[in-house]
This record gives sequence, structure tokens and C-alpha cells, in this order.
Amino acid sequence: MTLTADAPVRDTAENQSGRSSNMLHRMVFGDGVQPRWARPALLALLTATAVLYLWGLGTSGWANSYYAAAAQAGTQNWTAWLFGSLDRGNAITVDKPPAAMWVMGLSGRIFGFTPFTMLLPQALMGVASVAVLSATVRRVCGPGAGLIAGAALAVTPVAASMFRYNNPDALLVLLLVAAAYLMVRAIETGRTRWMVAVGVVLGFAFLTKMLQAFLVVPGLALAFLVAAPVAFWPRVARLLAGAAAMVAVAGSFLALVSLWPADSRPYIGGSTDNSLLQLALGYNGIQRVTGGEGMPGGRPGGGANLFFGGDPGIGRLFGASFGAEASWLLPAALIGLVAGLWFTRRTARTAAVRASLLLWGGWLLVTGAVFSFMDGTIHPYYTVALAPAIAALVGICVVQLWRGRQYRAPRAVLAAMSAATGVWSFILLDRAPDWHPWLRWVVLIGSILVAAVIGAGAQRLGRLTVVVAAAAILLAGAASLGYAVETAAHAPSGPGVMSGPVSAHNGFGGFGGPGGPGGPGRPGGSVAGNAALQELVKTADNRWAAASIGSMTTSNLELETGASVMAIGGFTGGDDAPTLEQFQAYVAQGQVRYFIAGDHMGPRRDSGSASAITAWVEKNFTPTDVGGTAVYDLQR
Repeated sequence: MTLTADAPVRDTAENQSGRSSNMLHRMVFGDGVQPRWARPALLALLTATAVLYLWGLGTSGWANSYYAAAAQAGTQNWTAWLFGSLDRGNAITVDKPPAAMWVMGLSGRIFGFTPFTMLLPQALMGVASVAVLSATVRRVCGPGAGLIAGAALAVTPVAASMFRYNNPDALLVLLLVAAAYLMVRAIETGRTRWMVAVGVVLGFAFLTKMLQAFLVVPGLALAFLVAAPVAFWPRVARLLAGAAAMVAVAGSFLALVSLWPADSRPYIGGSTDNSLLQLALGYNGIQRVTGGEGMPGGRPGGGANLFFGGDPGIGRLFGASFGAEASWLLPAALIGLVAGLWFTRRTARTAAVRASLLLWGGWLLVTGAVFSFMDGTIHPYYTVALAPAIAALVGICVVQLWRGRQYRAPRAVLAAMSAATGVWSFILLDRAPDWHPWLRWVVLIGSILVAAVIGAGAQRLGRLTVVVAAAAILLAGAASLGYAVETAAHAPSGPGVMSGPVSAHNGFGGFGGPGGPGGPGRPGGSVAGNAALQELVKTADNRWAAASIGSMTTSNLELETGASVMAIGGFTGGDDAPTLEQFQAYVAQGQVRYFIAGDHMGPRRDSGSASAITAWVEKNFTPTDVGGTAVYDLQR
């Protein structure tokens, strides 16, 4: 038996230029004949998504104050905006490329910098991601599949977390989904311009989160290489054109950083040689996969530290750390992928459904394998990069299998997908046994009953078939939706973001968040909310009003005062920037006023600039107690 798809909706105005607004409208809503319910249903989905992502936005304060401080610096100084500097004095950048900071900084410049205006672009990126994913799947399998895919992405708990947060992952997901849409257009037509557009978008994705952006490339390239309607060597040539565009966009900013005089730009945080390329290949590249100095990963004995993913292995995506983030529909997606590839094995090379299965399946398998086995730093929220692929596969496979429900094999696969989702949702919900315990039983029993009806032949029920289909979809998404709403209702702060009930209890606080540095119960708690210290820093008009080791103290102080505060050593204080000699020169020139002492979390080297600077300050200057914090006046 072979599954087929509706003919893809073609862009009848494709060859006309100067109509970008019409193109955007067609991309979201389609341009062919659609059922009457399609457009209102899509509008309802996008409205509900906007409510979920925008409601109470900004209640978490500055969210991850590390990136918030960089966004604020970008509103105060254009050089800081360009490079993603952690302070407007341009001492050091954050340990990621600056694309996400560009968006937040521009929003702050236009609307004024507040927690809401900083997070607003992230929420809108979430709504846009749902819209673009729905449009991408709709082109292949029709509006029903597009709606299922979009809804599945919208209610994924980690999506509800990241699209209400200021980590770079929100922009990354939007760009990757946009690249998938453009690749579908390239596969439809075989035209070079679509492939070049894919490369441009992926280049900007690299400038958002570096090598993680390239994890989707194998799936996208395989789908085009197999299914594009042109001869083999022209397919290869078009892929090379896309790769050239990708390298040109990403490489242009790498070249800018390399050619810009190092003494007039901030040090590249996280790198060992002040190089963005080394940051991409080292701290944010190979070290993330293999581990290395200062790269915490899993913990022996079952992965005691939830925020670092647990032990590497094939079960990591389903484990205590990652499971509730994005795996609710993962069993169904894997079952559907295997079945879909089998059922389409005899279709034409250019078949749209099989090409989409290769695209999204490659995305899911490659990204999932890297996340499962990487031995360096990995956090649960990384799984947001898996959510679009899982959602797309579920949307495509459910609709395609439902169209073939008169046959026993598709019915059996649909029943297996429903039952597996119910059982896995029960297991995930049971990990938080005190959170609405009735829900896991409703989902489990309902999913198994629906699976039994589908397997027995739901098409025999006549009009009630629609009821069965609706029940299956609602039961499959109920648990994930519940966790997504819980995530939105309890906005966490700090770098440690986890979804669902755990977000309010076991999240890794930090940077002024509950349980983190600068918060109650952690070292540095005397700094956060220290009104006397804030007033002291506000009075300084130096290039840097103050300096401290690492960003734990400096980020919050910058956000609370609007002053420029140097984070010596970058994120955790481990970078050799500035050196002792540079810092001494800054002090001699009157560019730094205060040095703030305190305890600091994180992997910090025992030797290096941070320790040397601290020892030099303690030897040559006298501390003063300011609201319980030791402060050294470097101009005395």
C-alpha cells in the first residue's frame, strides 16, 4: 500500500516581483482553494498561541539577566549592540554570537527597555514559528496536517518556556523553521533562488547559536538531493550554492570580528584567543559534544544534576531532565516516521510526502542523536530545537495515515501512535505525582480507548468518525498543553529554565533568580537588592562604574542601575579578559571606579586574570562595607 498526498499548493504569483506582503500572506494562509474552516482555524490557533506566549509576559523580571544585560548594553552603545557586549563599556561579550541580542536591543531602543519589551520579540517569534511550521506542512499535506503540526509545536512545554524567555533559542527555532519552509519550496521547484535563501537563513541561524544551527542541514540536504525535480548534478550544484550563501552570511560577521581592531571592540567571551571562530569550534562547538575544562555535563550515577541533562545515552531525551520538555509526542513521531517511510518506499522520487519525511526525520534523528550523546554542557531547554520536527512528523503522519484508514496497516499504526502517546504521557505525568493526578488517568484511559476504536475500524462509525479523530487529537495534546500552561503561569528567572511543575521548584536559579547567586540562600545574596551599592554605582561616571569577577554580580547590577559594570573573566570568571596588565592600565587611566568583592559560582580557574586581579586589588586597596558587600574604591 502506498500513501499519497494532496498536490502541493503552488504559488500562482510566483514569478511576479515586488509583492512581499502578498507572499507573506500566501505563505501563512495559502493561496489555493481551501476548506472554509481552514483559515478561521489557523487564525484561532495563532490567537491562542499569542495568548499563551504573551499573557503575563515580563512577570519574571529580566529572565536570564546575563542576556538581558547584553540587550540593555545594546540600547546604550552601538558597538556593544553590534558585538553583543555584556556592558556598554565593551569589556567582554556574552558567550554566544549577537543575533538574538540584536533583536532585543532594537526592541529596547524603539519601545524603551523593560522586561516586557525585551521579551516581546521572543513571544512574537513563537507565534511566527507556529505560523511558518503550519504553512510548511500544509504545502505538502494540506491544512489539517498544518494545523496539527502548528498546535503540537505551540503546546510543547519547552516552546512555551523559550518563547517567553530571552535565551537565543527562540530566534534559532524561528530561523530553522523558516529554512525548512524555504527548502520545501526549493524541493518543489528545484530553483536555485530558494536554495540560496535557505543558506542565507541558516547563516543567520549560525549567528544566533553557532554550530547548533547546522544540525538540521543533513536532513534538509538529503530531502533536496533525493526529491528535487532536476537532474542529479544540478541538484548538487544548487546545494553548493546554498552552502556558499550560508558561509557568506556567517563568514561575513566572522570576518568583521577578525578585522576589527581588537583594542576597540569587546573581548569575545568564551573564546581562548579573542576569536569568534574559536568560540564556534571550541566552547560552543567540539567542547559541547566531547566535554572539556569548565564544561559540566552529565553526572555519574543517574545524572543527579537535572539542569545538565543527566548521563549521555540513548535514553537521555526520555529521562528525568529532558523528558517533560519536548518528548510528549516523540514516540508517536518515531512510529509515524518509520511507518511513513515504509509506506512511501515505492512512490516516485519526487514525492512530496516522502521528501518531507526525510527532511523532518533527518532533522529529528541527527539533532536528537547529538543531544543524546554529547558529553559537554547541555541543558533541558536545548530540546526546543527538536519540537518543530516532532510536531511536523506528527501532523504529516497522522493525516496521511488517517486518509488510508480503510486499510488495516494504517489503522494499526494510528492506534499504536495514540496508545504510545497515552502511555508515555502517563509516565511523564507520574513523575510529578502531586500535580493534577487525575489528568494522567484521563489521558491514559482515553488514549487506549481511542486506539482500540481506530484499530477496530473507526470509519465504520459514520459521522462519529470525526468525534473519534477529535478525541484522539485532544487526548494526545492534553498533557503537553497542561505543562505548557503551567510553564507560562510560573515564569522562572536565571539561566536554569525547566518546564512544567518543576519550573517552580527544581529550576536552576541564578543571576538574581530564586535560589541563585544574588538571591536568597546563595553566595552573593548581599549584592542583589543592595540599595546602598546601587546608589554608589550610579554616582560613578567612569567608563566602568564598577568591576567584579564573573557576570553573576555584574548583570543584575547593570540592570538595576543602568551603569556599565565590567564582568572580569566573562560568564563565570574563567576567561583571561581583561588581563592583569590591562586592568591595571584601566585603573591608572581612571576608567574603573569600584571593585566589588564576593563569592562566585561556576567553573572558575584557580589561576588566571580573575585570581590575579582579585589578589592585586586586595593587596593595594582598602575595602569598605557597602550594605554588607565589600567594595574597593580604585580611585583612592
